[in-house]
Amino acid sequence: MNSSGHAQDPNWVLVFACWLIASISTLGSLFFSEVMGFQPCVLCWYQRIAMYPLVLILPAGLFPLDRNIVRYALPLSLTGALIAGFHLLLVAGFIPESIKPCIQGVPCTEVQIEWFGFVTIPLLSGLSFLVISALLILTYRRSSK
Repeated sequence: MNSSGHAQDPNWVLVFACWLIASISTLGSLFFSEVMGFQPCVLCWYQRIAMYPLVLILPAGLFPLDRNIVRYALPLSLTGALIAGFHLLLVAGFIPESIKPCIQGVPCTEVQIEWFGFVTIPLLSGLSFLVISALLILTYRRSSK
């Protein structure tokens, strides 16, 4: 802990947790594509476009803690959550095949991993975005009191 006591501020811990989740998600996506050789589909790229900047934006709001970081990070996180949700519905078959955003390259409906019978890459992405969004909203609500 430093002399300004950031580690004692619950909001600092929440923003740090967001950064940690974004960093793990970024490293995970790079592992899947660069180590495992899975080619990302178009929707995966859009999710990466929403996630990768969070790794750089969130720490900017930590030193010193700036509650305005929520303004910059939350739109990216919510956008990523919406794209991941759409991707999940597409993979599950709730969205018809005729609405294919992936007309080139890897099909967006292709399941490259399936752990425990239901955990897919779009699910991991969606959960990351939802948890980051929830923590950012909690940070905003706690700091506006």
